Amino acid sequence: MRTPAGTECPYYYEDFYRGRSKQECRLIRRNPRSQPWKPELCARCPVPEILQANACPNMVLDARVVRRWFGLVRRVDVYAVCTKHEVEVDNPYVGCGHCHPEAVQLFEAAEGR
Repeated sequence: MRTPAGTECPYYYEDFYRGRSKQECRLIRRNPRSQPWKPELCARCPVPEILQANACPNMVLDARVVRRWFGLVRRVDVYAVCTKHEVEVDNPYVGCGHCHPEAVQLFEAAEGR
């Protein structure tokens, strides 16, 4: 579904049926440790970009809203895990490095490592 920021995200949901106004992020809603979600957070959320860059079916995302800069700035932090190899993913844009090793090599070549 298209977010208020204009990007496609499978976790964003809105319902305006018969005057009802319901907007939510289902990825953040399932995390009880998260701060409350607001539609403005979609503008800087990394989840749509991560899903566009890495479509690995073994990667599971977890997100939460955290406060930065003395509580003035709110942002979305993303945590990723590979369920196939049972490892934490350092860079969700690339993946764990075991499922798709050629993607890691291309990423490192682009960064100049």
